[in-house]
Amino acid sequence: MASASDESVSDITKEIVDLNVNDPSAKDENGEETTDAAPVRINKILHPSAGQDTSDSSPEEVVDAKFTIGSSKKEFTPYRTTSHKTLVNEYDMTHARRGRVIIINNKNFEKETGMNLRSGTDVDAFNIVNSFQRLGFETTHYNDLSVRKMLAVMKIVSRDDFSDCDCVAFIILSHGDDGIVYGTDGTLEVDTITEFFQADKCPTLAGKPKLFFIQACRGDKFDDGAVLKNNGADEMDGGRQQRIPVSADFLLAYSTVPGFYSWRNPTNGSWFIQALCRALNEYGDTLDILRMMTRVNRMVAYEFESNTTQDFMNQKKQIPCIVSMLTKDLYFPKKSQ
Repeated sequence: MASASDESVSDITKEIVDLNVNDPSAKDENGEETTDAAPVRINKILHPSAGQDTSDSSPEEVVDAKFTIGSSKKEFTPYRTTSHKTLVNEYDMTHARRGRVIIINNKNFEKETGMNLRSGTDVDAFNIVNSFQRLGFETTHYNDLSVRKMLAVMKIVSRDDFSDCDCVAFIILSHGDDGIVYGTDGTLEVDTITEFFQADKCPTLAGKPKLFFIQACRGDKFDDGAVLKNNGADEMDGGRQQRIPVSADFLLAYSTVPGFYSWRNPTNGSWFIQALCRALNEYGDTLDILRMMTRVNRMVAYEFESNTTQDFMNQKKQIPCIVSMLTKDLYFPKKSQ
């Protein structure tokens, strides 16, 4: 796995590029929906043989394990660190700044990767900027980053002081596969990206929401859909310092479930980002993020279907996948001027 050097960190700070959406109606050769996946995988679907040789009474919680301490075995019972009555159920969104949104928009890829041009991704990036700025976020946009530069961006951002911010969000628009996303020259594990912002590595984001929205394929399966039968229904306690898991307060919103393609329209952008921006625009200052993402799931699942001239790719469906480690409700109330 490539790692970013200090030199690359300093170089990348000056590489913020303006959005390039001069021709948002640009289409692929035949203007059809495409997937954020390698053409070699589609070739394998068309030619699958190519390249092959042929009852506890105690009121306290207990864990389902026993710990060995020295030569004796003792059952471990954790103490309760706080009462549910003292917990705050919503994230504090009253800091001076809403927070930052980092957008990585990878459209062009080196030939060696086998990745196609991602037509329509500039429309996604443009809409993301508008939707998040409407909610008070500061946006930073990068185009066509290599793996090394993606790592450098993450290292720089993780070193920022977020003390006066409510939260942080990352949007990655690229090709991908299960567990990975593409830089312009290779692959990068999603876990490597998120680790930069764990509570022990980025202390000023500890206890604050860290949101990742990833528009990329996660495999090479197609969702054929199914006919739906009509059923008539369309903090602190007692002065003790609070400890949290280092991976708490993350939300990872993937455009599709593991193993499946993710669809993108060359004119209107990807299905997932279209639905996300619509939900942010319509419900951003009224619903919490998980209810909003449920709206996104419904939009993508019910309102989109592939339309191509290739039968094996036609009339396919998609469903986003939301992985939440959030510990409170997350709202985006309007900031007072």
